[in-house]
Amino acid sequence: MEKILPIHVQEIIFSSSDKSLSKQISKLVKNGEIKKIAPRIYTSNFTDEPEEIIKRNIFKIIGTQYPNSVLSHRSAIEFKPTTAGHIFVTYTYTKKIKLPGITIRFMEGKGPIEGDNPFSGELFVSQQERAFLENLQVSRQPGPKSKTLTLPEIEAKLEQIVRINGEDGINQIRDNARIIAEKLGMQSEFAKLNRLISALLTTKPSKILTSPIAMARAFGNPYDPARIELFEILFKYLKQNQFKNIPEINTDKTAFKNFAFFEAYFSNYIEGTIFELEEAKKIIKTETPIANRDEDSHDVLGTYRIVSNLKEMNQTPATHEDLLKILQYRHHILLESRKSKNPGQFKDKNNRAGDTHFVDFNLVKGTLIKGFDYYRALSNPFAKAAYTMFMISEIHPFLDGNGRIARVMMNAELVKEKQTKIIIPTVYRDDYLGALRRLSRQKDPVVYVKMLQRAQEFSSTIKATDMNEAEIHLEACNAFKEHDMAILKIIKQD
Repeated sequence: MEKILPIHVQEIIFSSSDKSLSKQISKLVKNGEIKKIAPRIYTSNFTDEPEEIIKRNIFKIIGTQYPNSVLSHRSAIEFKPTTAGHIFVTYTYTKKIKLPGITIRFMEGKGPIEGDNPFSGELFVSQQERAFLENLQVSRQPGPKSKTLTLPEIEAKLEQIVRINGEDGINQIRDNARIIAEKLGMQSEFAKLNRLISALLTTKPSKILTSPIAMARAFGNPYDPARIELFEILFKYLKQNQFKNIPEINTDKTAFKNFAFFEAYFSNYIEGTIFELEEAKKIIKTETPIANRDEDSHDVLGTYRIVSNLKEMNQTPATHEDLLKILQYRHHILLESRKSKNPGQFKDKNNRAGDTHFVDFNLVKGTLIKGFDYYRALSNPFAKAAYTMFMISEIHPFLDGNGRIARVMMNAELVKEKQTKIIIPTVYRDDYLGALRRLSRQKDPVVYVKMLQRAQEFSSTIKATDMNEAEIHLEACNAFKEHDMAILKIIKQD
């Protein structure tokens, strides 16, 4: 029993064989200061339901009333009751103990061994390797009453170890599990674990795997499950909503190329490649870099070469192989002059922006391939464009140029369907980045989609037949201003 706080203010109070404490408890019950909520368990909390109190204190209860018990099987991994309210504990006997809201499932077995972790009071938790072996036992109960996780869930957790700690990490798990299996007489469970790990590392046939993420690793395309969850959220929102068609008005060759100039100019400005407008025009016209700014000049020129090429911008991926190929050759054109950034090659080390860590370089191809499944299920041009742009931006598959290549891929979807391309002007940069962050960090697709809809509505007002007139219109919309100096105006033209 806790002795730091007075007994009558402790949320959980246990009955005691100590006569003085037992007498004190009886007196507090009689005076209405505490109440009994389960066998040998009292509380001073008269506000919450007994189920809530028990659930909040379940590990303390087990550790106090059942010393040297081991939180085991799925409970050693989940650290919470199942949806059916079951907690699984290895102890000296097999029995069910029902408390308000929770059933403790005691299973006879060996108590704590070296490496099991002290947890609460005299409760221990099965170490990771022991928990994997326990979860590979046969369970006669289905679903939330089962003492074990499902096989796909176990595979996914093993895959996570490989993803984070590499082959050395998972092999250490295997080596430790082999030793523990001998101590616990769980050789058959170890044999199962060994087969799963071998399949994950592709040292043995992978037909035994059932988890999508585990199978992806076995076939050489491991992916980032957190990003796939994010892509699914965006996909569902895009799939469940309707988006209007906004036909492209800059269809002749001159207008298309003029629009492409502003597209390339603003796309580079967002990334900090800043030129005066006249300087950018000169780079495009002469295909010659500005003095002392060779790489920056080629970035603008490379972007323009892609987005001004109508044939190129009509290319969209039909398969995930197409996606990888298109991304790489467009990136090569975009960053051809930046040899240190490996143009046309996926990143070989991790990158980040501030506190945001992008997809691990080992998971880039697999995440692109898995994310492509959602892309393929979309049909609306705007929806495909919005999804593609976010997917590429969030994965950040290259060392540099990710934002620009993401916007190129977005606009190719729109060109293919003869829809208005999307320009993100300087004044709208913070709205754009903020919406990306909101989706990435808060899993909220609404602001992101609305941001792109407004950007497309603005872009649809740009008549680019005449370069000078288009520039005057953009100035009237505040397109060239910084975000803290003005807001984006959408001015319709006749």
